[in-house]
Amino acid sequence: MPKFAEFKRELRKAGCYKISEGGNHEWWFSPITNDKFQVGRHDREEVKKGMEMEIRKKAGVPKKY
Repeated sequence: MPKFAEFKRELRKAGCYKISEGGNHEWWFSPITNDKFQVGRHDREEVKKGMEMEIRKKAGVPKKY
């Protein structure tokens, strides 16, 4: 499982960007899907598999194997 810091780098490479910050999450925007989604802001924590898949779907970023 990737850490949030690594995952955010992958999202940025795909063209996604942060639009605002909240208490525990950041709001991001994907130009691929034209949709907003939340990403955890604790960079050292691992992204749980279910959350990773949900974010990837909303962002339009497929998983690299």
